[in-house]
Amino acid sequence: MRSRVARSGFAFVMAVVCVVLGAPPAYGAGAAVSVGGGQLAVAQVVSVARADARVSVPAEAMARVDAGFGLVLKAALQNIPVYGLTVGVGQNKDRPIFKEVNGQRVLSDEVLEVSRQFNRSSLRAHAAGVGDPLPAEVVRAAMVIRLNNLLSGSCGAQPDVARGYAEFLNKGVVPVVPASGTVGESDITLASHIGLVMVGEWEAFYQGRRMSGADALKASGIEPLRPVGKDFLCIISNNGLVVGEAALHAHDVRQYLRRAATVFALSLEGLNGNVAPFLEATTRPRPFPGLVEAAGMVREALDGSSLWTAEDKRALQDPLSYRDMAYSLGNTLDALRGAEQMIDIHINHTEDNPMVVIGPTGGERPGSSQIRRYQVGGDTPGAIYPTANFEPLPVVAAVERLSLALGTLSESFTMNTLRLVEPEVTHLSRFLAAPGNTGHSFGAVQKTFVALNTENRTLAMPVSLGSVPVAGNIEDRATQSQLAVRNLGRLLDNLYRISSFQLLHATQAVDLRPGFTLGSSTKHLHDEYRKVVPFVDQDRVFTPDIERGVALLRTHPVTDNRGEGDQDSGTPPTGGVPGGAGGTATNLNPYLLGGGVLVALTGIGLLMSRYRRQ
Repeated sequence: MRSRVARSGFAFVMAVVCVVLGAPPAYGAGAAVSVGGGQLAVAQVVSVARADARVSVPAEAMARVDAGFGLVLKAALQNIPVYGLTVGVGQNKDRPIFKEVNGQRVLSDEVLEVSRQFNRSSLRAHAAGVGDPLPAEVVRAAMVIRLNNLLSGSCGAQPDVARGYAEFLNKGVVPVVPASGTVGESDITLASHIGLVMVGEWEAFYQGRRMSGADALKASGIEPLRPVGKDFLCIISNNGLVVGEAALHAHDVRQYLRRAATVFALSLEGLNGNVAPFLEATTRPRPFPGLVEAAGMVREALDGSSLWTAEDKRALQDPLSYRDMAYSLGNTLDALRGAEQMIDIHINHTEDNPMVVIGPTGGERPGSSQIRRYQVGGDTPGAIYPTANFEPLPVVAAVERLSLALGTLSESFTMNTLRLVEPEVTHLSRFLAAPGNTGHSFGAVQKTFVALNTENRTLAMPVSLGSVPVAGNIEDRATQSQLAVRNLGRLLDNLYRISSFQLLHATQAVDLRPGFTLGSSTKHLHDEYRKVVPFVDQDRVFTPDIERGVALLRTHPVTDNRGEGDQDSGTPPTGGVPGGAGGTATNLNPYLLGGGVLVALTGIGLLMSRYRRQ
């Protein structure tokens, strides 16, 4: 009898443990990111996209959405033409989609149903992407950016659209969005897939599994959206996917530049180079912001280095790729700041067409009958203006400038590394061969990083000048925003590889200088690198060394110029549903775990009490 009770107790405890361990993880544990206040930062976008941070929507922000939706419905009743509502889109822009009764627009149940059918049809018609699914982090970045924009009320969507984005983010539903299919004037053929999942169609990732949109909504407890009015246009007519990816890249570039500055400083030590071009005395007289900052980064990394001690063999003037690094790196920092500024403006302001304005609007050119056509009268006045606010050119131009700057930096780092193997420059052995190594040493590896730099020259070139008219020649120019942003990401990947080669050479060079003292930051990087890549005393296969160098650099802790410590979580995912954003996080729900343990202990106590009585 007692053994039967014991077995029952064990089975009970194991059942509780299975429930706890098998339950969905706590999604977005930690502090929530407040959206809708016009102050969403790139770092917060990264937190939502990669760390699964939850979002919170203030009541006043949702009230703005409700007011914007009400104004759209009122405009329809006042015979005001609204692109995407009372008339169609594209070549259908002059076809009415609402019925008239006795010369007046009536939003009856029947007409609203026609609008809902039009919305669903439009979402389907615009879903035409190709390729593997975008990484979950990009889709989550896009959704938090679009939610933040929607909460201004300028879109005119019903509040359920905003709630849909928030629920997807907070419950871990990640729509399957194909990787490619936009020319850069809103991501309409890609963002439509997010809307399809909202209405219970298409496909999504949830808790690590790919399933139908209907199943994902049911499993997560989210009610399907019934889009009406211009809801579909609010969902598809935005650049969230491309700008979200740009925001992630901008964050990653800032991390890379801090690491790259330390790698360069180590290369300068390997060269036994001259620190004079990096002094405040030589850079402050030309106060370009990036130049001054970059020089300071190099000086900081070299604090305590032997380079500050005079040596007769040290050159007065190093090769330009070394001597003007503060300019090359500084130019990139300036370009990055420009990109961050444009991204910040984009993610915190409306990009809607048409744009809803809530409140009195008669102040601008009050005598213009053309402007009055867009104004909505009544107790709650406003206006609905056709705009070009979907245009992402400011962000694209800034991204392309950043890519060009990174291309210049790639060239400099490549030249840095090539100079390190030249005895006439370093006064070290040819190809940095260790004593007793009669082989090739680093003679052959140059081809790989030179090839990467050649590819970077192509990736750094602008792509926004090429477009073909589409949509019946109405959309007769485009920015190719996705290609521009993808090129930026590929540039960054290649730069990490080039920096790995640079690190391979720089550590070898300094190790060939007996008695040389490294700077505080360069020594830390050197010592961490030597834990995974040993000194090259004889020829060996270098491929694993290059990979280990990239992995080390991607995770090497940095403190940016604003004093904020940060560290990447490793190589960003490239497809499917990466860990975390999509329901694959393995962290347990602490509340469920605690409750499960409490239930288990209570059950054990009751069973043991019964056991003793028997």
